[in-house]
Amino acid sequence: MKYSIYKIVITAIIGLCVIAPIATFATYYTNSQDEKSTNLEINILQSIDDDNMYKNIKSLSKKPRVAGTDQEDEAVGYIKKQFDSYGYKTEVQTFTFNDYTAPHTIELTLDGFIHIVDPSALEYSVSGHVVGEVIPAGLGKVKELQHLDLTGKIVLLKRGEISFKEKMLNAAKKGAAGVIFYNNAPGDIMGSLGEANDSFIPAVLLTQAEGEKLVKQVKNNPDTQATLNIEGAKSITNISHNVIATKKPSNQNNSKIKAKHDIIVISAHHDSVAGAPGANDNASGTAMTLELARVFKTIPSDTEIRFITFGAEELGLLGSNHYVEQLSANEIGRIIANFNLDMVGSKDAGKLNLQTIDDKPNLVTELTQAASIKLNGKPTPVNQGDRSDHVPFAKAGIPAALFIHNPAEPWYHKPEDKIDKISKAKLQDVAEIVTLAIMNQTRVEQYAK
Repeated sequence: MKYSIYKIVITAIIGLCVIAPIATFATYYTNSQDEKSTNLEINILQSIDDDNMYKNIKSLSKKPRVAGTDQEDEAVGYIKKQFDSYGYKTEVQTFTFNDYTAPHTIELTLDGFIHIVDPSALEYSVSGHVVGEVIPAGLGKVKELQHLDLTGKIVLLKRGEISFKEKMLNAAKKGAAGVIFYNNAPGDIMGSLGEANDSFIPAVLLTQAEGEKLVKQVKNNPDTQATLNIEGAKSITNISHNVIATKKPSNQNNSKIKAKHDIIVISAHHDSVAGAPGANDNASGTAMTLELARVFKTIPSDTEIRFITFGAEELGLLGSNHYVEQLSANEIGRIIANFNLDMVGSKDAGKLNLQTIDDKPNLVTELTQAASIKLNGKPTPVNQGDRSDHVPFAKAGIPAALFIHNPAEPWYHKPEDKIDKISKAKLQDVAEIVTLAIMNQTRVEQYAK
């Protein structure tokens, strides 16, 4: 579905006959570039294959690709094989992370307590079976616990002022066998202990209403016993991967091409969330990164281009953070742009947006907007966003932007995020915009002479 390049050529022709902004496109295609350069640009854009992107999305999204699983490993192998087939010497960069498996069983029963409780687990809570007396202990501060005998007891603690982790460790130091946390405000409650710790004891979360009823019960019945049972929780050190293909400046010994020291990074994350095949999030961005690597492999340029798919984005941008952290100061200084592709193909999502962490323009947004004006007649809007792999680059001082359709599709992070929700037209549009933006920065047109 290579339609947009025809659209812009038609626009240019129309611009010869009318006044106003469209005339600028006619000028671009008739006056500002010689015929040979223009033909090269058109040929390159036409070489982008939406069918190829669709095929790769279909292959990648047959099953979820959660970081650290065999399914992610399969995806990494597939991505490497594709890069290799385009002629790249592909690097697989391995990194470790702390992984947590949530419990499959969370049970809390209390003697004489007639109210129904529906406990939930904290992230990084541990498995265990505990039977003991329930002891209310306020917020769980050291001062509140210092005179209490908590040995073998289950401590009832209110949320607030200090972290769940600190409350738990304070209780554990006093010999507590388990903890019941309850919310300090109405509504559902979620919580995390932050990281794995050998000193943690079994713990559950209750709502404010449940917790306050339990506090009242224990005050009226000081010897109330509880049984706390958590099964299946597990913390391990796991492994994920980044996949990197690098295009060096072309024909560096050719006098027509003077290689720069600049680096451009095109990136996407290849992992998905549990239970979601992740066709759009983010097999779409991964497939587009592969397609751009294929297209740019044979295009002469004066700039190094790195094509990277990151692991463990869904767990907190772990892969991209690892990649940026291991860059040398020289490399960070050389990277002039990060084009990050995330959720770029859903037919049910909104319009294409660029997101920067500070809502401010940079080289990536400027190049992209110039390209989108030439291709579609209007600039891609820029807004704030800090939830994808462009963030570590931006925090390192590198111009970076996320390419994403907004608002997100209804299938975001759901089992319905499958290949049938993908739009080839949207894939083609984004790929052409990114390609033209990078071509203009790497001065491709001058080498066509």
